[in-house]
Amino acid sequence: MAISADLHQALRGIVAQRMATDPAHDLAHLDRVWVNVQAIAGPGADRDVLLAASYLHDLVNLPKNAPDRHTASRRSAAEAAPILRDLGFDDTQIAATGHAIAAHSFSAGIPPETEEARILRDADRLDALGAIGIARNFSVSGSLGRALYDPADPFCERRTPDDALYSLDHWRVKLLSLPQGMLTDKGRALAEARIALMLRFLDDFAAEIGTPLPAEWTHG
Repeated sequence: MAISADLHQALRGIVAQRMATDPAHDLAHLDRVWVNVQAIAGPGADRDVLLAASYLHDLVNLPKNAPDRHTASRRSAAEAAPILRDLGFDDTQIAATGHAIAAHSFSAGIPPETEEARILRDADRLDALGAIGIARNFSVSGSLGRALYDPADPFCERRTPDDALYSLDHWRVKLLSLPQGMLTDKGRALAEARIALMLRFLDDFAAEIGTPLPAEWTHG
């Protein structure tokens, strides 16, 4: 399938039937990752591989608190292979797409070894930042029954952050440090802009609960 517009339509149709109802990992998330990929990718990247990886990277989506969460991206890559073969991808493209999918995951800990894998990882992590990232954070935490924050110590000044208990702690544990881990220059620039928005939100949040925002939160 040579025409990217046709490939895009085919991939969206496939995942629309398979995506779970998790609002943080739905078809809209995949659309946003693809938008991010296009903003990051340079002219030398394989756009068909990136398109396929964008839409198939969450084929297996396990809950954030699942003990085997770290296996989801590898399982997604395995499930993607026959889909890609049916769409006319050759073995080289299937392997490249599978690696990008497997290596995108934070929990899997697989080093991205190709340009496409680095782009996809940055694009997926961008969707955890900014206005959408704020919404996704609280949506996921709510679905898992986590409190918004610890009223006694909202900014973890006297305790270790625990994002298994509090939504806001996830910012300290992971989200605010994501820009430093971006692997592309464009991805890092976009991430830093989104972090700036999140810090403005944190300033307002802190003011509304009457607790000053500690300086260390502004440094990721």
